[in-house]
Amino acid sequence: MPKMKTKSSAKKRFKVTAKGRVVAGQAGKRHGMIKRTTKFIRTARGTTTLSAPDEKLAKSFMPYSR
Repeated sequence: MPKMKTKSSAKKRFKVTAKGRVVAGQAGKRHGMIKRTTKFIRTARGTTTLSAPDEKLAKSFMPYSR
């Protein structure tokens, strides 16, 4: 049986932690920072874990990440 392929877009955007949660970069920080509040910019630093439905979808693109 051949191996399943991982979606290239998923492996670039997501990382699976040791406990199996999916980590991704914060959304909404690509452009338009002038209209964002300082509080939003501060709290949206770094990465965040995905919600359960989004996590399930992201894991479907990475078959061997479980």
